[in-house]
Amino acid sequence: MDEKKFAEHLDKGRTYLSQLLNNKTSVKLDVYQNTLNWFKVFKDELKESVELIRKDIPDARVRLRVIEKGDTDVELYIGSDAIVFSMHTNIFQLDANSYSSRTSYVQQNPMNGYCGIINVYNFLADSYEYNRLHDVGYLISRIFINRESHFLIEGKGQLGFIYKDFMHQILSKEIIQDIILRLSIHAVDFDLYTPPYKAVQKATVQDLRNLNHSSKLKTGKRLGFKFESRENIT
Repeated sequence: MDEKKFAEHLDKGRTYLSQLLNNKTSVKLDVYQNTLNWFKVFKDELKESVELIRKDIPDARVRLRVIEKGDTDVELYIGSDAIVFSMHTNIFQLDANSYSSRTSYVQQNPMNGYCGIINVYNFLADSYEYNRLHDVGYLISRIFINRESHFLIEGKGQLGFIYKDFMHQILSKEIIQDIILRLSIHAVDFDLYTPPYKAVQKATVQDLRNLNHSSKLKTGKRLGFKFESRENIT
């Protein structure tokens, strides 16, 4: 490639890179800011929900509190459960093969398919309060939000099919209240199961000593609990 052609090649490359930065990167920044704004609404509504529910729960032993962990994480303690809302700091494009990506809303403007994600996990509250670092939780929902506040939800229970119309759904404070309510019901209604006796019949002295500190017993709603040293832990 001669010097002139090489210079033209560099100019085209810089022009293309500038277009990417001016278009795609700017859109991602808009998506991030919009998702962050809505995450603040989630935090406010979690606090409001706890205050409303507490009025109907006279037993002070029942956990009902919200703990903020910075701009992108918040924990809801409700009964024996901890529901953790964690906003991802990166922006993602919807799966090209998904129904949402094939709608005219995204087909006519692919930038509409870029979304921020709020992941929602369900842990046992004791896992957090007793610092049991080996305990497991479950992803019970993923909330996708684009720059125009269109959204969709993947999740367990009713949230797995209710909010799927990405093309027409616009997020609102009332919808967030409904999402929080449905997530809370799902978590509280999802009980801890006792594991088979044979799965937990052996223990070492170290296992039980560690139980007093950072537990080596994996605990989760479906696991019941298993010792980390066992080969069949998943």
